Amino acid sequence: MKTLVVCSGGLDSVSLADKIAAQQQLIGLISFDYGQRHKKELDFAARAAKRLGVPHQVIDMTNIGASLTGSALTDDLDVPDGHYAEETMKITVVPNRNAIMLAIAFGVAAAKKADAVALAVHGGDHFIYPDCRPGFIDAFQAMQMQALDGYADVKLLAPFVTISKADIVTEGVKYGTPFAETWSCYKGGEKHCGRCGTCVERREAFHLAGVEDPTEYEDPDFWKAATSGFKATEA
Repeated sequence: MKTLVVCSGGLDSVSLADKIAAQQQLIGLISFDYGQRHKKELDFAARAAKRLGVPHQVIDMTNIGASLTGSALTDDLDVPDGHYAEETMKITVVPNRNAIMLAIAFGVAAAKKADAVALAVHGGDHFIYPDCRPGFIDAFQAMQMQALDGYADVKLLAPFVTISKADIVTEGVKYGTPFAETWSCYKGGEKHCGRCGTCVERREAFHLAGVEDPTEYEDPDFWKAATSGFKATEA
């Protein structure tokens, strides 16, 4: 199955790229510049594509992203520290982001005669991001069957949609993902900050998976306090 992977350069999407490369025919990685706080993650997506020997395409969505206001990922708002489960993390929602990106990715996949688009949404995203839930995945697939009817048959693959980030770490180990060559931090400094929601979630995932975390954090121990009182998201 010829598959195009949507890749941000983060742990989840790079692990997905490795899984797809091992199981199917990976034809490329596609990333999106939507005016996010930093472009560092896109460099890591490019590294993954080079390592896997496939093309990497970056779609410029900055004009669109400029209209998706109100998120700490696109506006000049402080990125909150703490566990993803906290109410404050809703400030990181970019409205309709996955729907917009996937619509473009499906168009590209159809043009390239690909069979599938793969997306790395996972179970831990569900309570904050509505466009990461199984219902969204199913509805988007149904919509694309109508949108491409008679032209292409492209499937949406979301193999992580019901599992936890810790499970993704386990999958990454299985397929040889070089975790140090992935980027999660929302703040985009020299090192992962260790305090924002994605850093806390990343650090916790390695802990729960029983896998050594190779990531360099500015504050490597903050996650312990941030996760106390929160039960890890189960698949």
